[in-house]
Amino acid sequence: MTSEKSSGKSEGDFLLAVDAGIKTGLALYGIATGLVWYRSHNMSSISSLRKAAGHLVNSIEGLSVIVVEGGGPVAEAWKKEGQRAGIQIIATDAGEWRKEMLYPREYRNSATAKQSAILLVGQIIEKSVAPSKNSPTHDAAEAILIGLWGCRKVGWINKIPTLLH
Repeated sequence: MTSEKSSGKSEGDFLLAVDAGIKTGLALYGIATGLVWYRSHNMSSISSLRKAAGHLVNSIEGLSVIVVEGGGPVAEAWKKEGQRAGIQIIATDAGEWRKEMLYPREYRNSATAKQSAILLVGQIIEKSVAPSKNSPTHDAAEAILIGLWGCRKVGWINKIPTLLH
């Protein structure tokens, strides 16, 4: 691991947002670039998820923050790998970040919140360096919003950009 992981803001710092689950949403943000990539993976089992988490966390040079939404063993796998690598961990739940990212009518239930996330992230992807070849799954869309929320939490941005709802 590089010394950048424990340093303050630098051009190499990255934040990984994780919508934790067997079907996992991921989004990588760079302090200097914003959204870099997003994806989702069906990990098929907790064992596969643990291996994937370890591999991914250790493969991102300059990773300094992991924001994990979720609980139980799937979230713990990400937290444990981040802690092992000396990375700052921010744990959240859907009720916390959705209140800051969505209007109340957009998160009155899980299905509505997931659909709202998919509709909103197109604006974020369009303004990013991330490849925009495919529409994100709801897991990846929520990871994108979790990551943006996390960037504000760690002080990389002062406020959430205005999105058309």
